[in-house]
Amino acid sequence: MKPVNSYNEWDLLEEVIVGRLDGAMIPTWQTIARATVPPDSEYLKKRIEERDRGASPYSEELIAAGQKDLAEFIHILEAEGVKIRQPDLYPLSQSYSTPYWSVESSFCSANPRDVLLVIGDELIEAPMAHRDRHYEIHPYRTILKEYFSQGARWTSAPRPELLDDLYDANYQLPGEGEEMRYVTTEFEPTFDAADFVRCGRDIFVQRSHVTNQSGIEWLRRHLGDKYRIHEVKTKCRQACHIDTTFMPMAPGKLLYNPKFMDYEGIPEFVRKQWDIFECPTPVILDWQKKVPISQWINMNFLMLDEERIMVEKSQVHTIQAFKDWGFKPIPCPFFNYYIFGGSFHCATLDVRRRGELKSYFDLS
Repeated sequence: MKPVNSYNEWDLLEEVIVGRLDGAMIPTWQTIARATVPPDSEYLKKRIEERDRGASPYSEELIAAGQKDLAEFIHILEAEGVKIRQPDLYPLSQSYSTPYWSVESSFCSANPRDVLLVIGDELIEAPMAHRDRHYEIHPYRTILKEYFSQGARWTSAPRPELLDDLYDANYQLPGEGEEMRYVTTEFEPTFDAADFVRCGRDIFVQRSHVTNQSGIEWLRRHLGDKYRIHEVKTKCRQACHIDTTFMPMAPGKLLYNPKFMDYEGIPEFVRKQWDIFECPTPVILDWQKKVPISQWINMNFLMLDEERIMVEKSQVHTIQAFKDWGFKPIPCPFFNYYIFGGSFHCATLDVRRRGELKSYFDLS
């Protein structure tokens, strides 16, 4: 049995890395946040007001609430037969610097999907564009070393310098109808692993504020002819991670966000060969409007196999739609995890699924 084996989003899940919330810090570095968090966000306004106050942890109340949801999620996964791994504790509150810049703290270890990309038996460390996430991979090193010793391949994309040249100092959010532009430049390759989703030999990616064309090209060259990388265009002005825009669910089934992309924006070969489902309008709780994540977080699900799917229990319309489409939703409370940057897909990294490399599209 291979220690690492995952080619898509739906084969039977056997082992997964789940994030942890211990010591989570509120981000202090705002360059990308200003581009990715909606301008009317109460969260962003608060952080800008507090930017001179130094590093600060999330409150004990928020972490306790998130931990409770996380414990229930882990309990369900284990009951469904999934092996759980978690990152090490890490001194997230410590400041750090390079010869060119410094930050007052790290962020958190809540979202392994952002920092690592699994392609088959290979674990790839992402060259992330956030300065306060520069060492976010370190809490996973114990697990990475173990997988490597058991035969997995372990790769790190070029370590980014994160100099000022990587960021557009004069960036302005484009208005409706204007051509999309991004806060990151092409100074060096950068990407978050969560901007990619896998369908066997075909991998889909979106250009975002954290993933540039150089980063996409690096992965394309690294993987070679064995895989085909397809770019998906998003209309989201705060684009950051593909998993609230375009999500494969099972062979022949895709969920897309009608607000962030047009039906015609889905690659033609996908539209012709797969069933395309439009994501139901999410249930948005009043407090959720204050959280710095996409309101379409109901798309951020985790497939346990081709039918079982983890869904936030408040998303009643999404749950019913999944049932109607032939899936078996497993409701779980998880909205207290949102404030740490994501939901089920973000909070996990499927390390081992029972499957092999296949092609799910005819591109001839």
